[in-house]
Amino acid sequence: MVRQGQTMAASDAEDDGIGRKLRLRRAIKGLSLQEVADRAEISIGLLSQIERGVTMPSLKSLRQVCAALDMPVGWLFDVPGGEHGDVVVRASSRRVMTLGPKGMTKELLSPDSVPGVQMIRILIQPGGGSGDLPYNNEAGAKCGTVLAGTLGLEVDGTEYQLATGDSFAFPAIKLHRFWCVGEQPVDLIWVVTPAVY
Repeated sequence: MVRQGQTMAASDAEDDGIGRKLRLRRAIKGLSLQEVADRAEISIGLLSQIERGVTMPSLKSLRQVCAALDMPVGWLFDVPGGEHGDVVVRASSRRVMTLGPKGMTKELLSPDSVPGVQMIRILIQPGGGSGDLPYNNEAGAKCGTVLAGTLGLEVDGTEYQLATGDSFAFPAIKLHRFWCVGEQPVDLIWVVTPAVY
């Protein structure tokens, strides 16, 4: 699994738009790297690497940086053209967030008009995952099913390996993390209540 702070090749980093969006938001807010790093409780070096796209941030770090910048994590998703209504989300209109070519990609499958639940397709590349440190939500539940590959899932300190077709569910307040096991990418449907993006 790629560890928080592990660097990617320069060619991989060029594709990462998250760092660019965070750097732009920091500039708009008029904050220094040090101010944001202090607010996010991460090192200035890690923040700099995230902004330059040379490090794949953990989901926890990403949430902390977004909170420090007073921006919803949902702003990191790219919004394509096409129909994205209150009921239907066309395949061509899914909002997408890519956490680096060696990390994972998230596609929002459900419309924003139903904040009580959110369905996400997650593609995790070999070596990618949510990060070393487990995280949790303040309320709700999470469930999902593996469409392809082998998913590593840790919930409250217990690790599981899920193969294609396996599914899971747990209260979102439990500490958890997930990652790709092996050399085949993981493709899964992840559902969370309430919506987090």
